Amino acid sequence: MDPSRPASTAAPSPAPTPNPAPRRVGLIGLGSIGVTHARVLAELRPEVELVAASGGAGTDLAELGWPEATRADPDDILARGDLDLVVLCGPTPTHAPQTLAALRAGRNVVVEKPLALDVAAAQEIAWEAAQSGLLVSVMAQRRLEPQHLDIKRRLDAGELGRPILGETFVHWYRDDDYYAHASWRGRQDSGGGSVMNQSVHNIDLLRWFLGAPVEVTAQSATLGHDPAVMSAEDTTVATLRFVSGALGVVVSSTAVRPGDPACLTLRTSSGTIELTHDEVTRWDLPGVPPPSETPSDGGGPASGAQNPAAIGLAGHRAQWRDILDALRDDRPPAVDVTDGVKTVRLLCAIYSAAATGRAVQLHPEP
Repeated sequence: MDPSRPASTAAPSPAPTPNPAPRRVGLIGLGSIGVTHARVLAELRPEVELVAASGGAGTDLAELGWPEATRADPDDILARGDLDLVVLCGPTPTHAPQTLAALRAGRNVVVEKPLALDVAAAQEIAWEAAQSGLLVSVMAQRRLEPQHLDIKRRLDAGELGRPILGETFVHWYRDDDYYAHASWRGRQDSGGGSVMNQSVHNIDLLRWFLGAPVEVTAQSATLGHDPAVMSAEDTTVATLRFVSGALGVVVSSTAVRPGDPACLTLRTSSGTIELTHDEVTRWDLPGVPPPSETPSDGGGPASGAQNPAAIGLAGHRAQWRDILDALRDDRPPAVDVTDGVKTVRLLCAIYSAAATGRAVQLHPEP
């Protein structure tokens, strides 16, 4: 040191904070939705590391951004002790048992919709998650799209008027090859119906926007596919009454050609909002400005109406961002296990009403 210069009195610069270790992830199921998750996770490097994946024999992990990931059987992934998160993207009947297995192995879980096939299984998962203190986030990525967040916030604040009627129409088409590719898709007891497998996101949005349903009526049928080889319904019409007094209509089908983007309409005491896939196609509330943001990768034909793989990444990207932030901040995710239970309860009420021909009464949600 030069003795002619005084020693500095400034506090020493703090040592740089080391980057936290990436969250180690195992992914079960590399069908079209599993591929979506893998691609989104690749965008989130270095916060995450896909360690192992199962399924998708013809899928090149390197092309998805994960050349170092290994392939493993689902049971091996569930048994690994070096994972922070397990992502479950397999067939619907595997969701509940694999979620429970992952929780009991001490892993946080991200599970595709729906959480379970029945309410009892969904509640068991919620209990297990509460006892373990582990995160369970059910994919409901439509909620995280910016226009939907804005509408939800303003509905809850009373800025959009009092809800009167909510309508969702999912007029989609799936050909026989779609059902032949995986036998569970054509079985009612495996969650293959249009309500549980295709319309779940719009039904979840409707419940999220309008609150707890307290009464459900429904009719369903298999109209566009051979009922001799397909036990699942492909067309359902349901009516809902919400705790607020608002009414709702759900129309769900995978039998209508050519298949159109799903629509959701909210009618309030102040006006009407119409959502077509991820676009606000009608905003008729005088003096109330529409949402200023839309998903970054848009929507258009990527609606899943005709092709189940044709979906964008924006919603999944937003929900994964929230999941990683929730783990870092030790808080519940925006869509947690209780949300999954509530949606399963409504799906099962629709099926019960259709099967019995009677109105199903639902206790107000806690």
